[in-house]
Amino acid sequence: MEDLPIGTLSEHDPAVDVSAIVVNWNGRDDLEVCLGSLLRQHVPMEIILVDNASTDDSLALVRDRFGNRIKVIELEDNCGYGGGLNAGILASRGRFVFALNADTEVAPACLATLVDSADRFPNFGSFAPKILSFQDPEIIDNVGHLLYPDGLSRGRGRLERDRGQYDREEEILIPSGCAMLLRRSMLADVGLFDTDLFAYCEDTDLALRAQLKGWRCRFVPAAVVYHKYSAATSPYSPEKAFLVERNRVWVSAKCLPTSMLALTPLFTGLRLAGQAWGAITKRGAAGKFAEAQSRTQLVGILFRAWAAALRGLPSALRKRRAVQHQARISSIDAWQWLRLYRMGVGEIALRD
Repeated sequence: MEDLPIGTLSEHDPAVDVSAIVVNWNGRDDLEVCLGSLLRQHVPMEIILVDNASTDDSLALVRDRFGNRIKVIELEDNCGYGGGLNAGILASRGRFVFALNADTEVAPACLATLVDSADRFPNFGSFAPKILSFQDPEIIDNVGHLLYPDGLSRGRGRLERDRGQYDREEEILIPSGCAMLLRRSMLADVGLFDTDLFAYCEDTDLALRAQLKGWRCRFVPAAVVYHKYSAATSPYSPEKAFLVERNRVWVSAKCLPTSMLALTPLFTGLRLAGQAWGAITKRGAAGKFAEAQSRTQLVGILFRAWAAALRGLPSALRKRRAVQHQARISSIDAWQWLRLYRMGVGEIALRD
């Protein structure tokens, strides 16, 4: 496992407000809509497509359809979402970075609205748009993430019908890695994405590291993005379940205060009991996983994830020393995350 890249960013170009970075892996069918929507934004910006060693003809389509309006970075290997974002960030020039999944469409005023909020709140390091379902824009994909006490996060408002219940601009804890505006100075201070996570939980990791250094996150509902949920992998795939659980262990080991970390086995046990009930009763995400995979397979995935997490734990704990040493808030302040942004077992186990 590698150390977190910190202090590697160049100064921004005053002529570029936003560097939009799209990470692609075999996403040819999504790119025309995604990149086209970025070209319709009304801010001074550059668009960077980072290709994670795709084997389809994604790049041929981009070059044919968009020419030199899109800067393309071709990676020789699939470096995961965080690794792809890091490659784009290091090549970027904007004072803000807009991290974006390829399976999205960005509403025309989205970036201008996010930048306006960022200019009004200079002490905030990240800004989250309202993310709606691409297939049904009346359904919420997420409006930021909530945190469970063992380090697991989940989309706030997921699959709720959008009735305006989240239309107030407010402070949240974690933006979704699907689409988030990041302040360049925050990234220079906190570091980039942890490439060891590969996929999933990298947004939670970066957000908690930023919170520990005093950088807050703001939800901006007037900025809208439409998302095809888990287009790169099945929402209930063994690979996703493995990566989420493995990465959850590493994120908690790095970012949670010691008093909270000591209690994570208890909270994990409660969560697993709830998920087991969901699997038995065929309710929520746990029930969907049980339908897609046998219960025996799910147990096997869980133990495989823990074994992988254990192998990487010494490195995660080394990173923890640096993360916690550089923290600018107290452990009491960190406990407030759970008071304000906690989700319960039922939210995890019995909802999709």
